[in-house]
Amino acid sequence: MRRSFVLHAAALMLGALAVIPASADDAVIARVLERIDARQIAADIRTLAAFGTRHTMSETASERRGIGAARRWIKQRLDNCNAERKGRLGVRFISHVEPAGRRIDRPTEIVNVVATLPGFDPVGRERVYLVSGHYDSRASDVMDAKADAPGANDDASGVAAVIAMACAMADQPTRATIVFAAVAGEEQGLLGADRLARDAAAAHTRIEGMITNDIIGSSLGDDGVRRADTVRLFADGLTPMLKTVLANERNQAGEDAFAKQAREQLAQIARIGGEHDTPTHQFARAVKRAAERWQPGFAVQLIARRDRFLRGGDHLPFLERGFPAVRFTEPVEDFRHQHQDLRETDGYRYGDLPEYVDFDYVARVARANAAALASLARAPAAPARVLLDTRSLSNDTRLTWDASTERDVAGYRVVWRETTSPVWQYQHDAGNARELTLKGVSKDNYLFGVIALDAEGNESAARFAGIEP
Repeated sequence: MRRSFVLHAAALMLGALAVIPASADDAVIARVLERIDARQIAADIRTLAAFGTRHTMSETASERRGIGAARRWIKQRLDNCNAERKGRLGVRFISHVEPAGRRIDRPTEIVNVVATLPGFDPVGRERVYLVSGHYDSRASDVMDAKADAPGANDDASGVAAVIAMACAMADQPTRATIVFAAVAGEEQGLLGADRLARDAAAAHTRIEGMITNDIIGSSLGDDGVRRADTVRLFADGLTPMLKTVLANERNQAGEDAFAKQAREQLAQIARIGGEHDTPTHQFARAVKRAAERWQPGFAVQLIARRDRFLRGGDHLPFLERGFPAVRFTEPVEDFRHQHQDLRETDGYRYGDLPEYVDFDYVARVARANAAALASLARAPAAPARVLLDTRSLSNDTRLTWDASTERDVAGYRVVWRETTSPVWQYQHDAGNARELTLKGVSKDNYLFGVIALDAEGNESAARFAGIEP
């Protein structure tokens, strides 16, 4: 029998309307965050910058300069910390040869360094969370493989954060699988990430969320203002759905899985609203909730766009294949320290050097990532289906949902928000019920979702409440 729960407006007014973060009770996550050390991050960024250039087409045989030396060092660094922790990371190179193209003037081997932490739960481990930074760098000329391009912020900062997360989590238990990736070829057209996304789609890998960390190294903007207490998170899952459906209609080709999912999602949006309720938006909200729960005072600013204008990141190949994917980037960039030859002009030093990186800030962004990934990977899967009952005229809201497919679910949390709000504003725990009626909360005025919880309060991403076709 389906368990139900009825909540009256009077009870709502006693506290459920103001979302109070759950207490941080998970010792595993606390341990992971304590292990992320700004001093080690600084050492790793300086080491990566010292390879001179990490251009995708740079030297590969040298042990001191070029992209080959950099990738071997990254793998060794991950292997060493895994051994020190007696961890469960599987570290390997994944490579392919990219043919000559617009930003590759000859066939070039693209090598990703990938460390996989398998989940302990036989069902849960099929869920995968992937976090990346790109270890290649560039000078002013994107085809210049010889000039110094230290790439301290873009993107040794992201790679150092990924290494810090992998080392901190190597021996810690997670229900789901986490993949830590240092990818190549980003500056030449997202080549390494594209291969990972393509392979994941072909293998039907269940990627529940992907985060790329790209330019997370400075809290000081080009306006001279330091913003050490915030980071931007770019998240938009609607645009790729629209592009996929329109392309499919133009080509008159048979629908693939993502095209079918996109068309159904757009039909749901047309019926109920929820333009900002794609799986990517829900993943971003879950990242923000966990990151701010575990690191009070450090804000994750949600930006409902795929990326900044005129730029792109390694999350895009995943988005375009239907995976929830987002990008972390510092709050205000200084473009004098990105994609620049090392030089002095008008008394100002240009170039992406370690001296312009705020290592404490990188550590804070790494902890935001780690809190979100560990919490999501330790939580059970979201409910399989959530429905809003619209069969009758009423000023109440009735929700039903299917149970999570994973064991050890401690309960469910119903969340809702005004239609113009970017974040969940209200919540109520429904215990193990799979039905909830909110008396006096009009379904016409809010958007709804349901989250699955574990005993420590770790939350799944919300499953958006749709309606029957």
